[in-house]
Amino acid sequence: MPPLNADERTVLEGWLDFHRTTLAMKCEGLDDEQAAVASVPPSGFTLIGLVQHMAEVERNWFRRVFAGEQAPPIYDPQADPSAPEGGFELAEGATLRDALTTWHAEIARAREHCADRALTDTGRFMEQDVSLRWIYVHMIEEYARHNGHADLLRERIDGTTGV
Repeated sequence: MPPLNADERTVLEGWLDFHRTTLAMKCEGLDDEQAAVASVPPSGFTLIGLVQHMAEVERNWFRRVFAGEQAPPIYDPQADPSAPEGGFELAEGATLRDALTTWHAEIARAREHCADRALTDTGRFMEQDVSLRWIYVHMIEEYARHNGHADLLRERIDGTTGV
């Protein structure tokens, strides 16, 4: 549960961590076969793909945009790094464990990049300054939307619902 009465940064980071934890919980107890179950044909949307996608999103917003790193896409190195929609497709042999490990590594890097920075500090996006505050809000929105997807996927896999 994010803090109910705290400073702005603590609230933003609390909500972002809440949503990160929620996605991890949606994956708990699943094997690779279950985590690779697609949502509804013709969609190939899976929990492994969603975790891979969120690793790409973390990398894009915190490393490329905020920190200005030249970090190539993780799952398709030939993809345009300015279009972080990747990660959804599963490579042969993709595992939930590998996806979670990569995702957790990107979260750790994101935290490193943000630790000593102000909410008003900026990166560059679409040739404009974008604040860390805006990035946090966007990431909360991104996770909230995809956690709804994850909830539906998990319910389809084994009937589990809720946080």
